[in-house]
Amino acid sequence: MHFPDDDNGQLLAEIAAAGIDLAQMHKIDFYILFEQKVDAEKFATAIAEDELSPATELVQCTDTGIWEVVTQVEMVPDHMLLGQTEQYLESIANGYNGYGDGWGLMDGDDA
Repeated sequence: MHFPDDDNGQLLAEIAAAGIDLAQMHKIDFYILFEQKVDAEKFATAIAEDELSPATELVQCTDTGIWEVVTQVEMVPDHMLLGQTEQYLESIANGYNGYGDGWGLMDGDDA
């Protein structure tokens, strides 16, 4: 399987090499970062009401103090769809002074 030569393509290639079936639905975690807790909380509330990603978690990085909202989307991890989802979430996060920090798929999340 061929993947585009960018960060998402590289991550998809690594996931496929690990034996994960990319044609199946998976729970993908998207990471959105915030400097201020109040902004992170407002975004988490807004995105939790969105049909795309009702599962969210707010955590603070103990090293940096940055607030992170992890929002989970169930989807087939397709390169174009991942990029569109990242852009969509960032477009909402930008209104709350947040920015995207990528995505991840853990083996076994779809069990």
